[in-house]
Amino acid sequence: MLDELAALDRNPTWILVPREPDYNVVGCKWVFRVKRNSNGSVSRYKARLVVKGFKQRPDIDFHETFSPVVKTSTICIVLTIAISNGWMINQLDVNNTFLHSFLSEDVFMAQPPGFIDPARPNHVCKLVKSLYGLKQAPRAWFNELKNFILSLGFMNSRSDASLFVYSSKDTIAYILVYVDDLLITGNSNQFVEYIIRALSNNVFVKDLGAISYFLGIEAIHCHNGLFLSQHKYVRDLLDKFDTAGAKEATTPLSTFVSLSYSSSQPLQESKLYRSLIGGLQYLSLTRPDIGNHKKISSEML
Repeated sequence: MLDELAALDRNPTWILVPREPDYNVVGCKWVFRVKRNSNGSVSRYKARLVVKGFKQRPDIDFHETFSPVVKTSTICIVLTIAISNGWMINQLDVNNTFLHSFLSEDVFMAQPPGFIDPARPNHVCKLVKSLYGLKQAPRAWFNELKNFILSLGFMNSRSDASLFVYSSKDTIAYILVYVDDLLITGNSNQFVEYIIRALSNNVFVKDLGAISYFLGIEAIHCHNGLFLSQHKYVRDLLDKFDTAGAKEATTPLSTFVSLSYSSSQPLQESKLYRSLIGGLQYLSLTRPDIGNHKKISSEML
């Protein structure tokens, strides 16, 4: 928590101002998370201050909120190009991602729980930069990062807004952006290192080296390319839906059951079902066979 507050102070993210009657003051809370490596071991313990964005008012506290994310097909294409040409693929991580983007709206937040200024307990935080939980935070961050990458000579792809392409004389480079996870590759290691240094000087970027674990995908380097696996993602998916001990089945449903629209009650909670379908769709990134095969079992492991 102290590390998070120190990062907020370095930016600075807010200024304390006296509370006025017409201010819409949104609350905030601490969220704790254990970040793990691809093998399940603990990477670090993280505390994050999150704004209760559900209390924001449209057209007053925020306007546009949509932020693009890279398409899975784009990831596959760029990785294929890099591997076929023998290029290095570097992975970058941005610490305190949303804290680097400025807000265009006036947003007021209550002081963090447990860290209220004793000299000004009735003051509120006027946000200068965005925080996690704000509805416009992802869009503000993406626009900030996009403008900086474009200033380095990259062009934004028309087919995928999260893909940036650099092409000048004999130098080609690609940057993929997924919120705070970045992949960069190109035919010139010197140029790639230059871009990484430029990003590090502008935002607090951590160079993770060669790609190893990206968006729940394990990238294992082998002699003839890159092997992509979602082993940990499958394990987490099975645990989430309490099917880790399930046995194999040739079909997802009994062949002796006759189904009709009125044979059973509608799902009371469809969110869990939609979450499962979304998880299986993302799994098809490395296992496209589950999209047209009847057998979904422990073989996926």
